[in-house]
Amino acid sequence: MSFVHQNAKEIHCKIVYYGPSLGGKTTNLQWVYNKTVDPAKSTLHELPTDVERTLFFDFLPVHVGEIRGFKTRFHLYTVPGQVVYDASRKLIMKGLDGVIFVADSQRERMQENIESLANLEKNLVLQGYDIKEIPMAIQYNKRDLPNVCSVAELRTALNKHNSPDFEATASEGVGVIDSLNYVSKSIITLLKGGDI
Repeated sequence: MSFVHQNAKEIHCKIVYYGPSLGGKTTNLQWVYNKTVDPAKSTLHELPTDVERTLFFDFLPVHVGEIRGFKTRFHLYTVPGQVVYDASRKLIMKGLDGVIFVADSQRERMQENIESLANLEKNLVLQGYDIKEIPMAIQYNKRDLPNVCSVAELRTALNKHNSPDFEATASEGVGVIDSLNYVSKSIITLLKGGDI
């Protein structure tokens, strides 16, 4: 749910990276942060837990243009992957505008991907969202590793709503910007159709 800052003439949008523990959410966010040259971006903040961390920052992309005189600012967040931090996930998801689900392509991580996706869907419903209607992309990360599932297997197991999906190796930046661009452009399209 975008927030309109009338005085600054900005629309603030929230994109959340969701997925299993150690699947590449943090790597995605760090890649985007390091490649964002916008001097108006915020500092990369970290909220550490015992095992994982939540990262977030915001930036003002120059290439998306204005919507009725308002600039669009994106706030990017990661959620902790472990189930024990589900309360944190729910809190971070409040007011989101889009989701990038980062799946770990390794064969031995498939069950964790399935469980994390089910948890995402459940938490979206609790927040009043429909997974079929929210801007969402699925990223099949770690494609560079040896024991990965085929994209067809990943799609069958994880993409029952036919969301746009992307192959990725986040540690090298492959697929990172593609998935972010898709979700951010989808949010902009929705905003252009609505009222400010």
